[in-house]
Amino acid sequence: MAKVVETSKSPIHIDFDPAFEERVESEKRRLIEAGVQYCFATWVDITGRSKAKFVPIERFDRLAHGSEMYTAQAFEVMGPLGPQDDDQAALPDLDSLVICPWDKRLAWMASDLYWHGQRYDYCSRSNLRRTVERAAKAGYAMMLGIEPEFYVLRKDGESGVKPFHPNDVGPCWAYDVESTLDAMPILSVLQQYMDELGWEVSSFDHEGGHSQYEFDFGFTDVVKMCDRFVFLRLMLKEVAKTFGAFVTFMPKPFANDFRSGAHLNMSIVDANRSENLMRDGNDPRGIGFSELAYNFVGGVLKHAPALTAVSCPTVNSYKGFVSHGITFAEGIARDWTWAPTYIAWGDNNRGIMLRLPNGRDCVENRVPDISMNPYWTSAMHLAAGLDGIEKKLDPGEPLNENVYEQPPSKLAARGVRLLPSSLKEAIDAFDADSLSEEVFGSGPKTEYVEVKQQEWMRYNRHVSDWEIEHYMHLL
Repeated sequence: MAKVVETSKSPIHIDFDPAFEERVESEKRRLIEAGVQYCFATWVDITGRSKAKFVPIERFDRLAHGSEMYTAQAFEVMGPLGPQDDDQAALPDLDSLVICPWDKRLAWMASDLYWHGQRYDYCSRSNLRRTVERAAKAGYAMMLGIEPEFYVLRKDGESGVKPFHPNDVGPCWAYDVESTLDAMPILSVLQQYMDELGWEVSSFDHEGGHSQYEFDFGFTDVVKMCDRFVFLRLMLKEVAKTFGAFVTFMPKPFANDFRSGAHLNMSIVDANRSENLMRDGNDPRGIGFSELAYNFVGGVLKHAPALTAVSCPTVNSYKGFVSHGITFAEGIARDWTWAPTYIAWGDNNRGIMLRLPNGRDCVENRVPDISMNPYWTSAMHLAAGLDGIEKKLDPGEPLNENVYEQPPSKLAARGVRLLPSSLKEAIDAFDADSLSEEVFGSGPKTEYVEVKQQEWMRYNRHVSDWEIEHYMHLL
């Protein structure tokens, strides 16, 4: 029998079985016994930034049944409904429930937006779930790992910023032990919290940028990993505040420092998640991957420009797609960015889009950056891979040489395409690719294109300091 939760705006009709009701009561008791005072169930906006109302723990059962209503259409790419229309209800996913490690008075859940009892078309998490359901009908599921890179900074006066630790200056090396030790006060706290959440941190390190760090932790189901990514960004910010610092998810905050990526490590498994389908010991290419894995790669490459529009959703994202330009003291390090630059795949090649890494049963896309909305990004990748599997797309030969030392004309002659060089180029490709509407739906796709085109136009009209410096007295 359908359970109806009456709200101040409109009712939401969802079927809840007795097992669900029992679980709600059990979780409520557990949270109260743990000292939790408030709970919140987040949905995300276009950027993947969390939105929620905070509910006293005594009303947890109402929250679990979708009691909280939102005017989601007030945000960009959240629908054309007006102020006179009914609101959306956030229906929490109890499987995502965690107590916030940095403040155990709080409990968090991810949620899907519903409107008039149905999934709301403009909810990116629901969007991903629809794509996952489509994959399941074909007999597949996707497991995902994300490698988040981010800068931890401090304010320097009213407008400037400085590294988290004052020693983090000068030539900067990835994996640097001293620089990692300098940041251990905050890194150790983050590691403890992530393991408390059951994420199984395998390692963390200082990346190539000044006060730039990365955590590697366990992979899981694609929806659950996207939930973790959203929660991680919230946790990073909250923990940094306790150290008088802040975390930025700007992909390229400094011209002469490294970009912050969020590499996707994707594996296709059977629908029951019992068998990884990416490997084949008899691979005629000699790499050890299956034909299905190569078809998945072929689909991702086919739709690469459109995928980039959601994987790298800001104007700033495209400042990172260059092969050279990181300034080091002479003789200290190569002037390579280690960023992807070409739409290609290789055995273990870090200078291109896709890598089939040694020792891991997955395809790594090095293009996505830390600013992405993970639900949209993952939905597009899964759909692109499914397209490749269904059409048995061949990715061609691997590109294993150092592309940073290859003349672009030579690579172009071999049919190797560059990644989009600007947000405009990526959005134009997204708009032209039928996969975008298939995944997003007509309305969300149109709104996303319009918002990003406007973002590009605003940026293009801005007169930068570089332009003033170079052109003010040119003639």
